[in-house]
Formats: sequence, structure tokens, C-alpha cells
Amino acid sequence: MDSSTYPVWTLLPFPALVLAIAILPVVRPHLWEKPAFQGLVTAWCAVPVTVFALLSGRADAVAHASTGYFSFVITLGALYITSGGICLLGDLEATPRVNLAFLLLGSVLASVIGTTGASMLLIRPLLRTNQQREHRAHLVPFFILAVANAGGLLTPLGDPPLLVGYITGVPFFWTLRLLPLWFVYVAFFVGTFYIVDRRAYAKETQAALQRDRAELDPLSVLGQRNIAWLLAVVPAALLPEGYREAAMLVISLGSYFGTPREIHAQNGFSWAPIRDVAIIFAGLFLCLGPIEVTLAKAAPSLPMHAAWQLFWGSGLLSSVLDNAPTYTAFSALARGLGGSHALVAGIDPIKLAAVSAGSVVMGATTYIGNGPNLMIKAVAEREGVVMPSFLRYAGFAFSMMLVPHAVTTLAFWLLER
Repeated sequence: MDSSTYPVWTLLPFPALVLAIAILPVVRPHLWEKPAFQGLVTAWCAVPVTVFALLSGRADAVAHASTGYFSFVITLGALYITSGGICLLGDLEATPRVNLAFLLLGSVLASVIGTTGASMLLIRPLLRTNQQREHRAHLVPFFILAVANAGGLLTPLGDPPLLVGYITGVPFFWTLRLLPLWFVYVAFFVGTFYIVDRRAYAKETQAALQRDRAELDPLSVLGQRNIAWLLAVVPAALLPEGYREAAMLVISLGSYFGTPREIHAQNGFSWAPIRDVAIIFAGLFLCLGPIEVTLAKAAPSLPMHAAWQLFWGSGLLSSVLDNAPTYTAFSALARGLGGSHALVAGIDPIKLAAVSAGSVVMGATTYIGNGPNLMIKAVAEREGVVMPSFLRYAGFAFSMMLVPHAVTTLAFWLLER
């Protein structure tokens, strides 16, 4: 057998695992919450591919996948642990300008501490600030769009798809070239939010506004030492392989054991999210080899060559599946297409930008498109906020993104003319 080809059956575990990630938390949520069950599903998909790779002389592919997985998880873990040790308390006056500031701050922080970190840091103070208002149903959906998704477009620390890209060879600062797209989406989201929030604020009763002004509490930060740990993640990410992972481990341990338990309790810190990521992504990385090789070889014959097509293809799948494996599959497809520009990690930069943008921003289309979406929804519902149904939120998100999607599609189309 040609060492560059894989049997057809080895292509099935990857999409099977991705579908399991998308479907089982919805149809069997209590079962999916059990680590043992997640591990069983992951092993059922990953073990056959891994055994085949080892027996067919592809041990180097398994070693490469394992190294990439370890680097991915330990970097994501460092961001999760350090941001989880920072607690922002307070209750500001819930004016449209204050709420706008929350969204703008979150959209910037998302590319520094990750969409999960920025979301968990700011969602609770945003909800506390607006708890006295009666017209606030729009707050959380806009927060998901701007902070939990589009805001993470600028660095590999921002969103898991970009971190996967960095681990697999994309230069760390390359994603800063996506700044124009970040600006298009964030500016449109926060600008529209400000208009909507001003109208909602005008409908508030005087009693609600007076209660809001009477219950002010200045912002305060607990766990300030974790800010230093968090800032250390960026230079640590630039270290050579091996040193990078060691530095991330030191940061994680220093942050966790140096944070008082009361702060973790106030922040609702739990190991469950990062544990789930560690279990699931072990399978995804190990199943990925056959997909990458096959898509790269088949790319020229597939009806998806243009950057704008890759943008929509990766984006639509990221809307209903996990966006990190979607990014990986479409970047493999883009790698097989070649290009007329200097390649970045083997991919035409315009096509790489398209896959990056689609995977990150369209994760906002549904609650299951990106991990922070469901986490924010859960926090908001615990605080008594009535959240839109799955379909209603999807309709809102897709309609809100149509304008920036159209601008982005046109930009990619023009860049390849």
C-alpha cells in the first residue's frame, strides 16, 4: 500500500467523533457529562486508527499528533486556569455606554486570554450591572457574538481553531493580519448593540433606573496576581517546542496553587470544561492523520477552490460542529489547493485567512458552535436571564452576521481576482 494513502474506513472515526461531540450533549446530556463515557466514545473512534497507524509503519504520524495534542491542551489549560483565578466584582450603572464598554473590552481581551477566559471574566459583572433593568434580553446574545466568538480572531490564544493552526505551523503573529476582519465584525456587532441598547434603555421605568443607581458597587478585582500569570502566557507561547510546554505547566501550577479557594468558588471554577477538552481532543488529534492526507490529495478535484467558498464551508460546519476540528479539516483541504502567493504552513494565505475567519466567527451561529456559547448561556440562566431557544438564537445570530459576512465574502472574492 502507498504510504501516502489510507484505507477508506480510517476516514470515518474523525467525523463520527465530531458528530458525537455535537449530538450527544444535546440528546444525552447527563450521560455525556460523565468523563468515563466521553473517554469510551473517544477511544472507540481513536484506538482503531492509532493501532492501524502503528502497525502500518506510521508511528511518526502518531508521535506528531501526540505532540501537537499535548501542546494544544497545555496551552489552552494555562489560559483557562489563569483566567479562572481572576474574579471581577461590582455593579456599575447599567447605561448603554457602560454596556458598550463591556463588549469592547471583552472583544479585545478575547484575543489575549481566549474567548472562554474573556467570557467567563466579564459575563457575571455584566449581568450584575444590568440586574435591575427590565429590558435586557438582547445583552447576552450580543455578548456571545462579539466576545465569545469574533473577538478571538487576532491571535492563536484567542480561539481553539487558531491555536490548532499555530501548533501545526502557522506563525504566532500571522493572525494579526485578520485585524480588518476583526474590526468589521466587532464594529458591526457593538455598533448595532449600542443602538439596540439605547432603545431598550429608553423604555426602562423610572423605578428600575432609580433602583439601578441606588445599588451601585465599584468594580474590584480579586486574584490580581493571576494577571501576571496570564500575561506570561503570551511570551511562553513564543518559546521553542518543549520549553513552551514546560513554561505553560509552570504557569498553570503557579496560578492554581497560588489562588485562594474563595476566588475559585466565586468564579465558579471547575475542572470539567478543560477535562472535557483534554479527553475529546485526544481522539480528534489521533483521528486526524487520514483526514489531512486524504483531503490534501483530493482537494484539486473537489468543487471548493475559492477562498470565499472555504470561508462559507468552514463557517457553516463550525455553526453546528466544534470549530477546531472543522478548521483542521478545511485547512488540510486548503493545503491541497496550493496557491499563487507565498505559502503559510503550506497554505495560500488568502485561503488560510478564509478558513480561520469562517471557523472562528461562524461558531457564533448556534449555541453549540463554540464552547463558550453554552457556558455563557448556562451562567445567564442561573442568574435568572431568559435566553432564546436554540432556533430563535440561531435565527438572530445568522441575521446579525449577514452584513459582515457579505463584506467578508466580497473581500475574499476580490483578493483572488
